[in-house]
Amino acid sequence: MTFQDFDIDPRLLAAVAQASYVTPTPIQEAAIPAALDGQDLIGTAQTGTGKTAAFVLPILQKLLGGPRGHTRALILSPTRELAQQTHETIEALGARTGIRSATVYGGVRYTSQIKALKGGIDIIVACPGRLLDLIGQGCGRFDRLEALVIDEADRMLDMGFLPSVREILKHLPARRQTMLFSATFPHEVEQLASQVLTNPQRIAIGLMRPVETVSHALYPVDESQKMDLLLALLKSPERTSVLVFTRTRRRADRITRQIARAGLRVTCLHGDLSQSHRQAALNGFKSGAYRVLVATDIAARGLDVEGISHVINYDMPDTADAYLHRIGRTGRAERTGDAITLATPQDWEMVWTLQKIMGEDLSRQMLDGFEYSRQVSAIYAPVKAATPAARPTKSHGRHFAPARQSVRGFYRRGG
Repeated sequence: MTFQDFDIDPRLLAAVAQASYVTPTPIQEAAIPAALDGQDLIGTAQTGTGKTAAFVLPILQKLLGGPRGHTRALILSPTRELAQQTHETIEALGARTGIRSATVYGGVRYTSQIKALKGGIDIIVACPGRLLDLIGQGCGRFDRLEALVIDEADRMLDMGFLPSVREILKHLPARRQTMLFSATFPHEVEQLASQVLTNPQRIAIGLMRPVETVSHALYPVDESQKMDLLLALLKSPERTSVLVFTRTRRRADRITRQIARAGLRVTCLHGDLSQSHRQAALNGFKSGAYRVLVATDIAARGLDVEGISHVINYDMPDTADAYLHRIGRTGRAERTGDAITLATPQDWEMVWTLQKIMGEDLSRQMLDGFEYSRQVSAIYAPVKAATPAARPTKSHGRHFAPARQSVRGFYRRGG
């Protein structure tokens, strides 16, 4: 199938070609026809597989006809970064249509957002908190709304936004097309879907599986050596654009300072930063001004930067879903990428969970020339013929296996 097989306007097809979209991804191939038919939709797909375009193109097609000067589509996003990325996709694919889009989220001044809502911008991409605030101030009319997208619904739940989403729904017309996307479906999200969608078509592509273009490796290490190992890994010239994930904002700041002291071009992204600082960090990372971006999980959803060569989990994420979203920042759009996790003995339960989801053992590696603690060195011995992964990471290290089966905890259960 090609994009020409969809019943969409030539102006959109020209923008698709200009954006270098070649063939539809599985989620696009499945979702676009249903969305073009006006059906309500529940979609799940691996991160990085083109989900945004799967709902943006049908919305643009819908809005080509009908009146202008009214807000006719609303897209709800859990984070500012995802909202901005969606807005940029709308601008790119709708460049030849005259359809206008605007973002509404916290951390910036109200002025332009109030103007967009009162001025009847065609598509509003909003975070629930700020949008509900502005609705409470009498800004924005949605009586002519034709399409609603609730993106990353499980993330909305995690961030406590579902009550705000439900309140926003009270201000929208009952007759509309609604599309809901979520990586997982806990009870609260299923309940929301049953309340806001009408006879939805369910499309699931690669649910809870890692992106196939990403290879995975564990680097077991003591907690006290994690920073030294990270710096050693970053010295490799092949790691040209690296996203490093940490568990907390304070930790992200500290690691950023230490990487900068090592002479690397690095910036930071987390929720305590102003929107202007966050946007500058993203722009600098995208342009290559910074080689390393240190981030908390706020960047795991919606961050769309071409050419990220490596994702490094400095801290193991709390859930398997968070892991999949983190590593989905690399290996996007059929490119290949590497995901590296610095794993301590305290992480073995999550390693065990990830291996069950992936259906295979995660490759263990040691970095050549790094002075490991005695514990790690004694437990693991290099092996000459380790079983290769589907696409081994280019680590300049060596694969290794447990030297003995009696080791307890992470080193035994994770193997």
